[in-house]
Amino acid sequence: YEEAGAQGLIAGANASLQVQGKAAWSPSREEAYIGVMIDDLITRGTQEPYRMFTSRAEYRLILREDNADLRLTEKGYELGLVNEERWRAFSKKQEMVEKEINRLKSTRIGPDALSNEEAERVLKQPLSKDTSLYDLLRRPEVTYESLTSLSVGGDKLENDIAAEQVEIQTKYSGYIKRQLEEIEKQKRYENKSIPADFDYSLIHSLSSEVREKLQKNQPETVGQAGRIPGVTPAAI
Repeated sequence: YEEAGAQGLIAGANASLQVQGKAAWSPSREEAYIGVMIDDLITRGTQEPYRMFTSRAEYRLILREDNADLRLTEKGYELGLVNEERWRAFSKKQEMVEKEINRLKSTRIGPDALSNEEAERVLKQPLSKDTSLYDLLRRPEVTYESLTSLSVGGDKLENDIAAEQVEIQTKYSGYIKRQLEEIEKQKRYENKSIPADFDYSLIHSLSSEVREKLQKNQPETVGQAGRIPGVTPAAI
């Protein structure tokens, strides 16, 4: 009953925020699967027990298991759900990842820097031109482990989780950047608020079906309205 537990977590956090006189909070669809679930239940409803499948999320590349702490620890710390010890550990890991990625980007090597044996072992072929360690790691055949085994690869991170994050962020950087750009485009409408007493029946340019669905669901934002089944992009 993870779905019910997740709703309880958000309800408890917001009860605490209300007692403190602070604004309510829930994650968005691109921040967490909990955000996908809450948005689905609000905008689409359900006729049977809701199950959280990865296929329900349009931003699955961002909602990865390995980056859950990167997505949510800072917000959890702000809400009082993450203690100081965990926050310090997260901050240290984040700093290690950023420093290592910057090191890989700034370290360039030429063809003469590698012996034939090293080039064949790690790159499967000789290096043809000057390149950065970062670009080498983006190659499918190169791992962070093998890259740092090179004589010019530098010291490997001792923290295996941080090292894994360096490799993932480097190898999938192009795909991640593209999805982040899609999210930014979507946000133009996502957070545009709709007044609670908005009367959709007055918008005669909308079809009767769309007006009925919007009136029934009463979405809080234009983004939520766009995810109601039957509400077309033209209507939005």
